[in-house]
Parts: sequence; structure tokens; C-alpha cells
Amino acid sequence: MTNEIYDLFTIGGGVNGCGIARDAAGRGYSVYLAEMNDLASGTSSAATKLIHGGLRYLEHYEFRLVREALEEREVLWAMAPHIIWPLRFVLPHHKELRPSWLLRIGLAMYDYLGGRKKLPPTKTLNLRKDPAGAPLRANYGMGFEYSDCWVDDARLVVLNAKDASQKGASINLGTKVLSAVRQDGIWEVMVQNVQSGETSTVRAKMLINAAGPWVDSVLSTIDGHAGDHNVRLVKGSHIVVNKLFDHDRCYIFQNADGRIIFAIPYEHDFTLIGTTDLDYSGDPTDVSISSEELDYLCELASEYFKNPVGRDQVVWAYSGVRPLFDDGASEAKEATRDYVLKLEQAENLAPLLNIFGGKLTTYRRLAEEAIEHIGTAIGAKGAPWTAGSSLPGGDFAMDAFNAQVARLSTNYPFLALRQAHRLLRLYGTCAWELLGDTSSLADLGENFGADLTAREVDYLVDHEWAQTSSDILWRRTKLGLRINERDLRALEDYLETKFAGTAS
Repeated sequence: MTNEIYDLFTIGGGVNGCGIARDAAGRGYSVYLAEMNDLASGTSSAATKLIHGGLRYLEHYEFRLVREALEEREVLWAMAPHIIWPLRFVLPHHKELRPSWLLRIGLAMYDYLGGRKKLPPTKTLNLRKDPAGAPLRANYGMGFEYSDCWVDDARLVVLNAKDASQKGASINLGTKVLSAVRQDGIWEVMVQNVQSGETSTVRAKMLINAAGPWVDSVLSTIDGHAGDHNVRLVKGSHIVVNKLFDHDRCYIFQNADGRIIFAIPYEHDFTLIGTTDLDYSGDPTDVSISSEELDYLCELASEYFKNPVGRDQVVWAYSGVRPLFDDGASEAKEATRDYVLKLEQAENLAPLLNIFGGKLTTYRRLAEEAIEHIGTAIGAKGAPWTAGSSLPGGDFAMDAFNAQVARLSTNYPFLALRQAHRLLRLYGTCAWELLGDTSSLADLGENFGADLTAREVDYLVDHEWAQTSSDILWRRTKLGLRINERDLRALEDYLETKFAGTAS
């Protein structure tokens, strides 16, 4: 046990934990963050990858959540224009489901509730003439088109952690919390290095439980909280298929059960379809798509697309567990997506803040609210600062992405345009740091397929905490969709050699 006493000990390396760590470190708090696996290894990398208000949440009267989320779209886009960008969504009118007048009202509210400035407004489409209607069945003649944004979810988490680290936070991956006890007004948290098995004790003035689906499990390690139940675990699954249409717009499809699914252009050559909503009671670590969910997504997509979507078209599927605050809703689709923060504070006892629920879109606002509770509990530091800030690599104008690609291509003419585009999408202006003084493809080192080079792998290990092939291929990048078995083995051999050299 060291003599250092941190202001905050944050449990969880998802978007909420990293967002809180970043905001707190930027205000001058000392922060220790513990994540038992990798950054964004749970819910935060298993989303539909949207920065959106949540059109269907209006039906459940979650107006505060929708307004806050709509307001955040352009704030987050400005913070990270390399990993966040606008999308247009096409909503075909299904005559047997929600009437057109109801959709018009909902979309009008969506346009004006959140102070939209740069995102274009809703419009009505003639799907028999508009190119967006070409992939759809002939019975869909009218539709609506509205705006939301896309986000690379796992990179959003990594960039928050990176900025937190640059501002002084201690980011500790592969670090599991075994217990937390209060001792003389201070938290003594026993942590274990998952790889070595070694244990140590970290002391902090305040404990932040942002463990996502494991929030109740973490509470069980804290005195007086055994058996606490606060979250409703809801599983959402997605499938990825080869590209179903050539334009860059997305679809939102209604279903007779009241659910909706999205069909979104994904990684240039694919279409992402999801999500489902099912109550879940197992270990969140073991979550995977079920046969029934697979059929559900294929069948619903096939109800709209002219060419049916079958199981044989699925190239990848992923599932995640959303830790929704248990508000007693009768069905998973009706459970609130809003976040709930609960501060436990008593005289002479170290404070605890539990984070329940939340979504990618509102993580920054959640962090600001968390900092207000932290200020109440251990003393305020600094003023709100994240609105108007940039995440690492995002220090350029919202509409200047293509100009940045052109600049990178000019500075490194040996890069193919597609490779330059990919590097800008992942790293923004940090791509110049990654490429450094390279002047040829040979300078980038071994190519592991899909233009993933040793230079990029080294950057991810040295600057973004990557350790395994999964960290690199499925969270730091999405190149797992393109890497074959031979290249995967070569990457794993390279990492093994790299870490062996580090250890020696």
C-alpha cells in the first residue's frame, strides 16, 4: 500500500467511467481508474454506435433524456469529428403501424427539441423516386428522413481514457477490484492484477462505481451492500452482413412488436443491423446472440428490403448487456434509458457514488453531474470544461475531415487514399504522431493484412493500452472483419514477441 491518497477511485473502463475520469482529471482531481479487462470491453463497444436523441423514447415520455441527448449531438461531433459524423436516417412509413401524422409530430419535436444548428432538418421522401427507396420493397412508397450522428463507440472510450491519462489520471487495465472498505474516512480498495495475480491496496477519498453491468456485483464487495439490486440487465444483439445498399444513408425500421431496428452502412463494405431488447440474467461476460435473435433481425430486415436477409449472409454478430436502472417497467423495451446517480454520504464515512444506466450520447453530461456530486462530497475543483473541448485527434473543424485526409495524403504520399482515410477516422490529427518521420510503406513495418502495420500496432500498444489481438482488431480498430487466420497468427506472434521483449 502506497502513502498516496487519490481523490477518486473509479471502477469501470467503459464510457461513463472514462468520461468521469477525464472530466475530473481536467478539473484537478487525482484519479485512479481500475478496469478488470480492456477499455470498452463490455457494453460500451456493443452499442448500435449512434449519437442520437432516441426517437422512440418520445413514446415513453422521456422528454428530458431526449432533449439532453439531442443537445449533445453537435457538442460531441465538435469534440471528435474524426470518430463522430452526421448521418441521415430513412424511416419508411408502414401503413399498418404508427400513422404518418404521429411520425410527423415526433420528428417535428425531434428537430426542434434539442437546438439543432448544423444538422439538416427532417424531410418527407417519395421512396418510389428517391434512391433510398431502391433497396426496399415496392409497398413502401413514402418515408421520412432525419438527422442523427454515428460514433465509433470503443474509440470514444479509448480517447476519453487517453485524455484523462494526459491530464494526470492513472489508468489501470487488467485490474480487478476485490474489496473496498472504509477506514478512518478513506476508502481502502484491494485490487488484483489479473495477469500476475498480485494484489495491492489503493487509497482514495471517494469511490465511483461505474462498473456498468457489474455495478451490483461491485456493490457486493462493499460492506453493507450484499444483495443490493439496482439494475435491469437488457441484452442487445447486432449482426453485420455484406453491404446491402450503395448509398450512405441509414434505415430505421418499425416492427409490429413496437421495437425498431437500424440498418446502417458499416466500415465501407458492410451493413450493421440491430438491435434486440431482451431481459438478461446471466454473466455479462458470457453474452452472445441467440438463434432466436438472429432470426428476428433477419426476418425484420427482410420485411423491408427487396432482397431478403438470411443467416448465411451474416459475417459477424455481437451482443452486449445494457445496465438499465430498474424502474419496474414491464418490458425490456420500455425500461428507461436515462441515467441515475446515487450518492451515499454520511458524516465521517468516505462517500460512494453509484452510476446506473446511461448511454453513449449522454456520457459527457453524466460525467458533469457526477462531478457535481463529487464536489458536494469532497470539495469542488475547477469549472465545467468539456463542452467546447477536443478529444485527442479531434482538434479540427466539424466539416474539415476531408481536408485533413487530403493534408495527410500530401504529407505521406505513399499512403493509399483509403488507408489515409482509415487512419484519419481512427486517430484524427494523432495520425501524424503515429506516422512520424516515415517516408515509405516499408517504414511502416510488417503488414498484418488490411493495411494494419507494425507501426500502427506499436502505436496502439504504446499509446492506447492495447495488449491482445482482440484489443487491436475489435476495439481499437474494426479490422477483425478483414483479417484472415494467417494474418491473425502473424499479429499474435508479433505481440507475443513484443511483450516478451518488454518483460525482459
